[in-house]
Amino acid sequence: MLTIMNRPLLLVLAGALLCTSCVTFGKYDALEATHNQLKKEYNVARQELSEIRQENSELLRQNQSLSAEVKDLTDLKTTQTAELQRLRTELSNTKLGYDTVIENYMQRISGQSRDLDKMSNLLAARTQELNDREAAFVAKENALLAKQAQMQKEEEAAKASLAAKEKELEQVRSAVTKALVGFADKGLAVHTEDGKVYVSMESKLMFQSGSWTVSKEGQEAIKGLAKVLEENADLNIMVEGHTDNDAYKGSSAVKDNWDLSVMRATSIVKLLLKYGPNIDPARIEASGHGEFAPKVENNSAANKAQNRRTEIILSPKLNDILNILGRE
Repeated sequence: MLTIMNRPLLLVLAGALLCTSCVTFGKYDALEATHNQLKKEYNVARQELSEIRQENSELLRQNQSLSAEVKDLTDLKTTQTAELQRLRTELSNTKLGYDTVIENYMQRISGQSRDLDKMSNLLAARTQELNDREAAFVAKENALLAKQAQMQKEEEAAKASLAAKEKELEQVRSAVTKALVGFADKGLAVHTEDGKVYVSMESKLMFQSGSWTVSKEGQEAIKGLAKVLEENADLNIMVEGHTDNDAYKGSSAVKDNWDLSVMRATSIVKLLLKYGPNIDPARIEASGHGEFAPKVENNSAANKAQNRRTEIILSPKLNDILNILGRE
């Protein structure tokens, strides 16, 4: 195929040949055919050139568009590269901070682990101490329970013994009452109180006013009482002398009501030992209270008569009960 630039030249050459020489009609027809062919090719070439130019314009437009896109991509790459660098820096800083936090945390964990070990050892020691104390407590509790059981047995035995003593004491009261029945209306009374037998004898039965010599009737009462006391050797005997609040007016070794109450008590003790020779003197105590333990107020003659008295207090020996309780 001839190029576009060669086609005009061929036309010129063809014209020159026609002008300078004679040609036959056959050659002319050939040349014309060639010319027509060339013209046709020229038109085709021009059409192709137009299409190429349009294609080139489109390619230029696409190139410009691609260049813009390349620029945008380049700018985006630059931006993303900068952002990537920033993120890498931030990541590096974050990792550094993370490593620092981890290191501090591990140090803290290590310290806490040591503290935990100490606390664990302390807890073990405390637990052992608690176990030891609990064992000691259980042992003490068992010992206490055993002691409590023993005390309960002793208490029951003591109650039984005390009940027996009370029964004996009631028998004594009955025996004393029977022995002194003849003196019941003469100022003598027998009663029990707080586990004791009280024999209360007014002074009109026992003594003259201001005297500590026992009357004959009083001696008879003491004689009957002494027999009962001989038969009950396990009784303690307390003899107490009492007066009213009238001042003593005697003129002898006895100076006041204290002395008089003591002398009357000892006079009765001596008679008990006289009429009861088998009474152990160690069982007897004598005391004087003077006017300071009255039964009633000293505000009348009748009341003063009640306060002028001698009391013989009989109480059972509690040694066996104390022995049972382990307190003697």
